[in-house]
Amino acid sequence: MAITINPISPVAFSVFGLDIRWYALAYVAAFVIGYFMLRAFTRHNDSQIKLDKKQLDDLLTAIILGVIIGGRLGYVLIYNPVFFLAHPLEIFAVWHGGMSFHGGLVGVIAAVFLFAWNQKRRKKISGGVYNNAFRILDILSVITPIGLFFGRIANFINMEVMGRPTDVSWAVVFAGGTPIPRHPSPLYEAATEGILLFIIMYCLYRFTGLRRRPGALGGILAMLYAVFRIFCEQFRAPDVQIGFLTDWGLTMGQLLSIIMFMVGAAVFAFAFKKEKVK
Repeated sequence: MAITINPISPVAFSVFGLDIRWYALAYVAAFVIGYFMLRAFTRHNDSQIKLDKKQLDDLLTAIILGVIIGGRLGYVLIYNPVFFLAHPLEIFAVWHGGMSFHGGLVGVIAAVFLFAWNQKRRKKISGGVYNNAFRILDILSVITPIGLFFGRIANFINMEVMGRPTDVSWAVVFAGGTPIPRHPSPLYEAATEGILLFIIMYCLYRFTGLRRRPGALGGILAMLYAVFRIFCEQFRAPDVQIGFLTDWGLTMGQLLSIIMFMVGAAVFAFAFKKEKVK
């Protein structure tokens, strides 16, 4: 028997007539928590990179822009290009939802490398651009699952990217919506890509020497996220405008995750070819 859930309004509250949505709050929470974690990691005695407050503020700005621009363009170009070609102004309506993690990841990587290059050019930071960028990305690999957790919870509240029809006892039906019981796939992703991935990455950062090999933790994050995403996509309904890519059920999310896994494996392998940082 399915669990019936009363829909939650996508609007958390309103301020002077301005609607504040859960989706936006998820991003705000992720960025705020991420900032303080990033500050704590970079100020730790064992940190592989030191950043002052001005540098942290600049880095956070770069990351926010990378997430939003990369995530939105990724969704526009990969998941629904026909719609946005016909409605170009909707590209800017991010409050309607529609963000791609894979696109956001590319945006963050580009933003971090640009930040590292700019800091090196201004002689604000020692070391090479490559090592510094990957040191930052290794720290972000611990923080990223927190943002994924909040994002998936917001997806569930918005009744987005829901699962495939099922008869399992924990299937959900939103009151007033379709009566078909479905997997609560956003919660699966919040648990695996969010909570479980955070625990694994934190333990690897805290209790192993992988952080002394720039790029190693970032490569592991890419591989583990890809595995969890491919698994969860087995229960998640494919995007309506795309459907399955093959007769045997490959989804766009799985295809992108396969590519992501291979890139992560290459980065991880390359990290071990370089000399270990003391």
